[in-house]
Amino acid sequence: MAPTRKKTADIHNHPRRIATKATKPRDKDASDFDVLIVGGGLSGGTMAALLGTQGFKVACIDREIPVTQLEEEFDGRTTAISWGSQKVMQGAGVWPDLKKNTCPIRTIDILDGNSPVLLRFGAEEVGNQSFGWIIENRLIRKALFDRMQGLKNVTHVAPAQIVSLDRDDSAVRATLKDGRRFSAPLVIGADGRNSFTREWAGIGTRGWMYEQRAVICTVTHERPHNNVAVEHFRDQGPFATLPMTPDKDGRHRSSVVWTEHCADKDSALHYPKDVFDAALTARFPDNYGRVRQTGGRFSYPLGLQHAHTYIAPRVALIAEAAHGIHPIAGQGLNMGFRDVAALCECLVAARDAGTDLGDDTMLETYQRQRRFDNMAMAGATDGLNRLFSNNITPLPGLRKVGLRMVARIPVAKKFFMHQAMGAAGLLPDLIREAKSS
Repeated sequence: MAPTRKKTADIHNHPRRIATKATKPRDKDASDFDVLIVGGGLSGGTMAALLGTQGFKVACIDREIPVTQLEEEFDGRTTAISWGSQKVMQGAGVWPDLKKNTCPIRTIDILDGNSPVLLRFGAEEVGNQSFGWIIENRLIRKALFDRMQGLKNVTHVAPAQIVSLDRDDSAVRATLKDGRRFSAPLVIGADGRNSFTREWAGIGTRGWMYEQRAVICTVTHERPHNNVAVEHFRDQGPFATLPMTPDKDGRHRSSVVWTEHCADKDSALHYPKDVFDAALTARFPDNYGRVRQTGGRFSYPLGLQHAHTYIAPRVALIAEAAHGIHPIAGQGLNMGFRDVAALCECLVAARDAGTDLGDDTMLETYQRQRRFDNMAMAGATDGLNRLFSNNITPLPGLRKVGLRMVARIPVAKKFFMHQAMGAAGLLPDLIREAKSS
């Protein structure tokens, strides 16, 4: 066991919405749980639902107002749920509610510059399985909120402001601004790239910004997308179109991730509506017909960040609290779901063995299972972005040759298709139906 340690932190430097109403109010005296999760976003909520489904007593503390997170204007993003991540969400008991709102990806087309399709992945090449499913983030949150509310052993505390964390040899304790206290043998940081859990634990990061931003929006188009996802590599960065379900009026929809490298004043974020629609139509494949933006536009700076370690005494980091990557391969959240799966398996094993849920050995096992996979994906996406986001001679020609070679080598193509599905590294014990709560 680690030597006795105690650490207290004031979190006032991290602005949080003040708690006005808890989803499940509790007494102000300390409440004991098996696990505390800081952050109730897509990864934190999935972690809470998965652990709750496995019988753990969980508190998920989130700074955001739940109803606000369900609005279309909250972040405007969609997520490509990979085949592997779908199994995790199935284990968490949320997939049945999500499936009706998802659009399967049956084909992935990859283009470079002005070339036609250089590489195509088809579902028929992988046993007719979908590569993934596109769904709006707000709908994932809704399913997670409903699942947590339905699990008696999960307490969803939101909105809530943590003012201090302290730790000793037996537990981590969180104190909220309204005076409530929560304790558990383990705290899981699922609070994003600016994680205060990570900062409190004294864990540093390495990384860099790409001087790129992603402009994100939802569009309608005249003709159907036929369940095709398109990754078009352009000089400033990839332009991705992701198939969505039709809107309430039956119009064909797709989600756009437009990566650009330019001054903010020149960003597509600020184009007049007619100019933006014309630029979208020019960038979409011709078979989509006329393209129009619907809803808002959102912009996010892009960068790579990786924590020096995912663990500290009684602390585990998951998802973007541990690693943030370029969206070029659409694998950021799917990496987080693999963290969720691995940490859940480690906690189940520790509980079954009767050991401390914050045990150093358990934490080291989790980190060993996830660190290489995450570092490899971070390196791959960084390399792909640098390779495809410029037009320096002779890179364009080499890229085209490389993509054509992958298309013609069955083993290489199958490898990349399975990576796209997120099947690599999935823990088999999580491929099961959710337990009834």
